[in-house]
Amino acid sequence: MINPHANHPTSLAALARSLWQHRDLIMQMIRREVVGRYRGSIMGLAWSFFNPILMLAVYTFVFSVVFKARWGMDAEESRYGFAIALFVGMIVHGLFAEVLNRAPALILSNVNYVKKVIFPLEILPVVGMGAALFHTLISLGVLLAAILLVNGNPAWTVIFFPLVILPLLIATLGIAWFLASFGVFVRDVGQTVGIFTTVMLFISPVFYPVSALPERFQFWLMLNPLTFVIEQSRAVIIFGRLPDWTGLAIYAAASLVMAWSGFWWFQKTRKGFADVL
Repeated sequence: MINPHANHPTSLAALARSLWQHRDLIMQMIRREVVGRYRGSIMGLAWSFFNPILMLAVYTFVFSVVFKARWGMDAEESRYGFAIALFVGMIVHGLFAEVLNRAPALILSNVNYVKKVIFPLEILPVVGMGAALFHTLISLGVLLAAILLVNGNPAWTVIFFPLVILPLLIATLGIAWFLASFGVFVRDVGQTVGIFTTVMLFISPVFYPVSALPERFQFWLMLNPLTFVIEQSRAVIIFGRLPDWTGLAIYAAASLVMAWSGFWWFQKTRKGFADVL
């Protein structure tokens, strides 16, 4: 038994030290999380490949047949290109939404870790992020295969995609620490987050580029944390452009602040988890 009300370190150095010390445990839990999701199903891990392929096929049909008939898209615009651009936005949003939707229940579904054993609770959002990243990598592989079939070789700038997505991962982890803590004390958080991530799908440039909006709305859309990452992801994956290094540096700095803030809040409030649970 341990004292669940003990204080815990809150510095960035403590966070880095915890992640390094528990790296093997994190990898084991990510592996268990991914495999456990498909345990008992006939296709098993094959679902992780089948799902993005099916979704890409659906997007291609809907936006090349149904919406084109209604919107009168230019004949010169590639229907497959539109679906690929949409799929990039869906990959980014899907990663963000998967981590946040699961965050409020992380502690509630691991009560034994709070009361009975010495366990680094702070790694639970990291494990959730790792599992979401696995599915993101599968979707990215499907995306690159589609680009290869439609346009030939992908742009060489695709190598910068990890740098583009990294600040979003850091910021999302910070939000996940906040939500994991709030989810213990306020059980309605899980329902609210589900609504929030759905709304984010439509107020992010997933189904449209930022340039499609009137200028008076573009500023507000850029305040959305997904907007910059989605636009930059399309730039490096589809259009062969280099990232906006200045914007990426600013985003990374803000993400570090968000991550530290979330970690600090989680560490400060975790001593109250045992009382509530």
